[in-house]
Parts: sequence; C-alpha cells; structure tokens
Amino acid sequence: MRELLPFFPKPSRYAGMEDGVCRKKPADVRLTVALAFPDTYDVGMSYLGQKILYGVVNSRPRWLAERVMAPEREVAAVLRARNAPLCTLESDTPLAKTDCLAFSVTHELCYTNILYMLDLAGIPLRTTDRPQSLTACPLVICGGGALLSAEPLAPFIDVMALGDGEETLPDMLLLLEKALEAAWPRRRLLEEARRIPGVYVPSLFAAPAGPGGPPTPLFADHARPARRIVANLDAAPYPVRQITPVGAVHNRLSLEIARGCTRGCRFCHAGMVYRPARERSLPDILTLLRDCLARTGFDEVSFLSLSAGDFSALKSLCLTALDHCAAEQISLCLPSLRVGSVDDEILERMADLRRTGITLAPEAGSQRLRDVINKGVTEEALLLHAQKLLEHGWRQVKLYFMIGLPTETDDDLAAIAELCRKVRDAARGGPRMTVTAAIAPFVPKPFTPFQWEEQISLEEMRRRTDLLRKLFTRQKCLKLRWHEPAMCLVEGILSRADRRMADVVEKAYKNGAIFCSWADSFDLAPWLDALRECALDARACTGPRVPGAPLPWSHLEAGVSEAFLLRERARALDANGAGITGDCRYGPCRRCGACDTDAAPSLLARTGADKIGNRLVLPQRDQRAHLPTLDARGRLVCRARPSRPPRIDMSLTVKAASYRVWHTKTAGSAFLSQLELQAALDRALRRAKLPLAFSQGFHPLPLLSFGRALPVGVESLAEWFIITLHAPLAPGELAERLAALPPGMELVRVERLSKADRAGLAPAEAFCLRLTEGDISVAARCFEDFTSQQFVTYIRKTKNGLRSVDIRPVLHCWNTPVAPSGDGYSGDGEPSAPAVTFVADWRTLYLSPLTFCCAVLAPLGLEEALRPRLRLVKTAQLYTEDDIRKASCKGV
Repeated sequence: MRELLPFFPKPSRYAGMEDGVCRKKPADVRLTVALAFPDTYDVGMSYLGQKILYGVVNSRPRWLAERVMAPEREVAAVLRARNAPLCTLESDTPLAKTDCLAFSVTHELCYTNILYMLDLAGIPLRTTDRPQSLTACPLVICGGGALLSAEPLAPFIDVMALGDGEETLPDMLLLLEKALEAAWPRRRLLEEARRIPGVYVPSLFAAPAGPGGPPTPLFADHARPARRIVANLDAAPYPVRQITPVGAVHNRLSLEIARGCTRGCRFCHAGMVYRPARERSLPDILTLLRDCLARTGFDEVSFLSLSAGDFSALKSLCLTALDHCAAEQISLCLPSLRVGSVDDEILERMADLRRTGITLAPEAGSQRLRDVINKGVTEEALLLHAQKLLEHGWRQVKLYFMIGLPTETDDDLAAIAELCRKVRDAARGGPRMTVTAAIAPFVPKPFTPFQWEEQISLEEMRRRTDLLRKLFTRQKCLKLRWHEPAMCLVEGILSRADRRMADVVEKAYKNGAIFCSWADSFDLAPWLDALRECALDARACTGPRVPGAPLPWSHLEAGVSEAFLLRERARALDANGAGITGDCRYGPCRRCGACDTDAAPSLLARTGADKIGNRLVLPQRDQRAHLPTLDARGRLVCRARPSRPPRIDMSLTVKAASYRVWHTKTAGSAFLSQLELQAALDRALRRAKLPLAFSQGFHPLPLLSFGRALPVGVESLAEWFIITLHAPLAPGELAERLAALPPGMELVRVERLSKADRAGLAPAEAFCLRLTEGDISVAARCFEDFTSQQFVTYIRKTKNGLRSVDIRPVLHCWNTPVAPSGDGYSGDGEPSAPAVTFVADWRTLYLSPLTFCCAVLAPLGLEEALRPRLRLVKTAQLYTEDDIRKASCKGV
C-alpha cells in the first residue's frame, strides 16, 4: 500500500509515520498481530481499547502488534484496481501474512466493515473456508463491547473474547504461539482455546434448535462462556507511550479513571455488562497523567469512564490534575457528565483553563419517563446544573435524549422541548444558554431489562422525530440534532439477532453496505434486499420477545442474571411509579450476579484470587451536590458570569526569544497537511519540554508560525518554523531537545532571531522533479516548450471565481535530466536519479508548486491523473539575488 499513498485521499492516515509507533526487527519477532478497527482512521485512533492492547502486545519482546483501519471507499477502489492487499500501517505488511488479525467490535453497524476488511486482505470471509494451516491464513479473533450479542458475526470469526481483553488476548496469543511451533491445525487450536477464561469459540456450537434461540454447545466444558474482567485496574497494564495520531475525532489524551457503572439505567447495555464498578487509585491516575503527557505532548486530557462524574474521588483528582494542567496550558474534559455530578469548585477551576464542551444526558423529557428508565435525574437538578454552568462562564450545553423508550407518549416528547426551553432560560432574566438537543431512537439491547421490549417502527421513529422538529422550530437558542432513524432500525435488527442474520450481513456487504454508521454512507436498501432474500421480516426482528423464553445470547454469561433483569423490568413498568433502583455502590446490594457476595459467587469468569466486586477509592463521593445561589432574602438567583477568556499565568505570555528551526519534510511526513503538521509539531514541542510562550485570549496557543504551506505529498529538504519561548535557550540546547521531531522531519539547524528579524518568505525556491511512472525526458521536453513561450495562461480558481493569470514568469530556470546514479536524491539536495531541477520565482505570483508542475506537464495528461505520478522535492529556499544567481549558475 505504501507506494500508492499519492493516489489516496488523506494519505497521512495510511503512512504509518506517527510518533509513538512500535517498530521491531523482523528477525526478533515470533508473532505478528494486526489490531484492526472496522472504521476510519479518525474514529479508530480515538478508541482507547486498541491503544491498550497495542501496548500490551508490544510489551512482549517477541510479539509485534501493528494497526489497520478500514480504508475509505476511494482507497479501496485504488487497492482493487492495483490488485494490492490491505496492509498494516507500521510496516506495510499484508494482513494475510500476519499470524493473528484481531478486530475491535464496538457496535453492530460495523459488522459489514469487518467483512470489507477481510475481503480487501484476501482472507476467506467464513471460518469454514479458511485453510487448516495457521501459516496459510491468520487466526481471526475479535473483542469489544458488542461481542455479548454478536451471533450475526459467528460464522466469520474464529475466536471471540468476552469482556476485558488485557488478559484474554495475551493468553490467546500464547496459545497461538504454541500452536504455530507445534504446527497444530486450526481446528485443534480452536478446541484448545475454549479452556481460556473469557474465550467464546462460535464454531464449537451447532445451529440453534429453533429460530430465535441460542446455539447448541458441542463441548460440555464450553457450554456457557463467561465474560472476563480485570478486577483491579491498578494491576492492569496501561500505555504510557501512546501513538499521537495525525487526525482523530478525539485527538487528546484519554485517561481511563474507572470501568463499569452501577447506576442501573435500564436501557444501557454497557451499564449492565461492564459491572462491577472498578476505580483506579489516585496515585496511579496522577502518575499516568504526568507520564502520558510527557510522552505524548497532548494539550487536552479527558478523564474517561462510563460516568466520569461518579468517580468517588473526582474532586480530589480534578483539583490536583488541574494544577498540573494550568502550568502547561492543558485543558481538562469530562465527557458526558451526569447531571449534578461535578460541584462548583471543579467547574470554577475548569473554567480557568480553556472551556471544553459540556454534555449532559437526561435521556427523557418527563420525570415519569426518567423514572421508568431509572435515570435518577430530576428537572430541578438539571436546571441547577445549568445555572452553575452559566455562573462559571459556559454559554452552551448539549443534552442527549432518546425517543421510543418503553411507555413513551407524545406528552413525553413535548416535555423534551419544554425541558430544553427551561435550561435555555435557566438564568431567569440573564443571558440565555444555547442548548443543542441530540435525539436518537431507542434500540433494545441484550442483557438489559428492556431486552424483551419492542423497538418502534421506522415510520414511528420518523413521526416522533418530525414532531420534535416542529416543537423546536423558530425557538431561539435551541437546536435539534437527530440520529438517522433508518440506521437505528438496522442497529435494532442486528442487536438481538441469531445466527440466521449472518447471511443477511454477508449479502448486505456484497450489495455495498459498508460504513453504515456514517450518515453520508448509509443506505437502507441493501439491508432490506438482504432480509428479503433470506426470508426474514424486519418487524419480526425488532418485535417484542417473550420473557423467560430462550434468546440468541442465552448461552453466554454476561454477569447479570436474568432474574435481576426481570425484576428491573417489572419495576420499570410498575404503574404505581415505585420503580426506582438505587446505586449499589453506596446503597444495598441488588443481587445482580456480578459481584462475589455472602449469598453466591460472581457469575463472571474467575481468573485469579482477587474478589470480584465494586472497588472504590472512597466509600462516599468527595463532592457535595450543587447548592442553589440565594440572594439576601433567600430567593433563588443565577448570577451569570460574563464570558471571559480563561486565566493564564502571565509568565507564559512573555516573548523572551524567538528561533527559526530548519528541518526536512520527507517520506511519510510529506503527506501531512499544514494543519496536521502544526498539530504534530505542537505535540513534539511539548514533549521536548520547551518553555513555550502562549498567546492570550479565549484559546491560548503556543506562539508558532510557518513559512509557505507545502502541498500534500511534496517533500522538502528546506522547511522552517518559528517558535517563541518565555525563557531563552541556547540554539544548541534547543536543537538537542528537538532531536525527536516527528518521523520524516530531520532537524537541520536552529537560528536565533533578533527583534528586528522578520519571518520573511523566500522570493524563490529550488525544486527537484521526478516521475514515478513514465520517462523523465518527456517531462524535460515539456519544460523546454514552456520556456520557449512568452506568455503561458493558466485559469485558477479564486474566492471571486475563475481568474486568468500568466504563469510564465514563475519558471526562473531549469536544467536537463540528470543521468541515473541511484534512487532518490542525496543528502545535500542534489538529485541522484533522472530528474528535472528548476527554480520557481514567486515575486510576481505564487502558485502551488505541484499545480505549477502539472501546468508545465499538461501535455502528459489530465492534471488530476498526473498529480500522483509526480515526486516533487523542494531543495532550497532562496532569499537573496545572490542565492538565485548561484542557483542559476549551477543549472539550479
């Protein structure tokens, strides 16, 4: 794949040149693992689970883990046209040549993307079609949050890992290593794998006795595979050195502070199957925070948990962490907060740094429906939380809601709009809060109290969405965002399906259904066609289930008993409204089955001596509930703070010294866009522990400036950026600290700038041009023809429309092709392979050098077809007439 980068959109996602990647000598590696994420790079690099497993596998000297993401459609078309297989990012190894291909499965809509990646890799889709030789085809395994009900994937996956993978994956790889050494056939490996706690081998189960039921076990000791958990997070491995992505949905340090939730929301699959609650200790978190920031250079931290606000020592953690963050202008994010879960002091300190977005999840508009789903959130608490946000300077909030919950009526929908209006007006006469309501249709999930409930029809989803849209029409400061109902229908069909749905998944994939979680890629038609071909009815797939009857996932043990789920369902549907269940972390045990108790042991897989149960840092939360602000007469008020920039230590704004840093930009780094380059350098400068000077205002940033932006794919031996420090350093010391720039960016020299110096753009630049496909002598004739013309008209697009310009003055001089003497160019910038070198004069007109070359070489073909065939290298920036004259005398 690597040689095809110029043909790819967003080629930086496939270059494998990020900082923090693991590279080992092939001779030292016994086992190669491809960690696959069945979505785009930007989504996959936001997923913490893959980062943890990447560190776990690569911590073993003889094992190597590399990454692979689902390539975009355009990339897949290039691969197929060139008959090139899908490869890993780090070493460009074809997936079919790895020993193990491990997928992370986070939701149902990624099922077809797994088949898409197997197909691009040339690996048979079904387990039964794969060769018995483990050296002829990798072992295909998967893990992740969606595996407890992934029967539609069963025919395609060799091994499924249920629960936390930090221990299961190494155990599985040890067995695979043994199997490779002993030349076991695939069947024997799968039979031996059943003895590993947390492992589910689908092929060791026969087809269900009837539709809608569980498969039949073939081995008595593998009749009910159970979820495996890490009982003590402090003992679990966590990656200090992480890959810093070139682009990600959440491009920040995600630091897991807890795992599991016991709030008991009855719709929530994760809240049920990730039990019990396990918190990481404060010393461990703070050590990880310090070490991870030092090794990655991120400027934002996210404390990650199913419900970060429920962390028992959150206040102690945040106040300590914020002291560290303030010293380096690092912002703190607490994603998807529970209403009332952070107190005034935390909000005040967070506001002193850059304000990140705030998201709250009331889930339902009316109190009645919030009680049905056991949300435990009151309207008064939500409004008080909004008032506190206003008091601390926030002006925007996002609220999550679901539609189609059991017992929901149109009055409950109207309550969503009314609740949003109340939050908007929380200041009571003061400034309004901008409220964005995000709604998504409810999908019944396995192992929840609502697993037996019916999902509303597609038509009803659309009706309820339209009703809300009308309620939000012309409402100032209120916005409505909604999830595509048809996507939720497919999710509902897959979430409770049995193995018959595997044929539907395969047919839907072959009909073009990929990237189904993306609204711009989703198409319902392939799914409906596949269901029809398999004689399955969508309404039957999303209809109600009979409590007590066998279910497709009844053969798996998630840790919550069916008796507990039925009790919670009954409490939810209690007409008398007495259905609230408290949090067992701080209240009575609800006998769900996840924990070891005096009455019975945990239902989960036993992997050690540690007792399975809730592990908290403190016996009670160290925060107090929000207290209302009262005036002198005891009346409720909201003193909304005027919006102001975050506080910054003024010592960080001192401009003590500025430096111009010259560097190369070659190999994979050439495919970084200017924005990606800026982000990569920002993290590199932070890792170098430089005393960076910051700007002021609402978003303080390091003072960093650049020369002309290079087009993506153009290399350079002469690039620079300018940094300003609040404490001066000798150029030599600065160069020493900057020794570890991103891969492909070699440090050339460092110059200290005086106050009189300006950044200055070079009036001319020297380039070396080669063709990756074709005869360079033909390109030379194009340059000769271009030079012979007095005027060369080029039509360029501007913000004011098309504009005709004369580009002939841009070409100052050029030389004839260089005779072959190697491959590439030498370290001093002299070409060592057939090439055309030229000087571009930018004094009258600046044009992208790549665009200029395409204009000169126009006789060779269309511009868009020509671009990927050009290898263009900037060899020098020419600042003076003497520099330009010398370049001309040299023949460039």
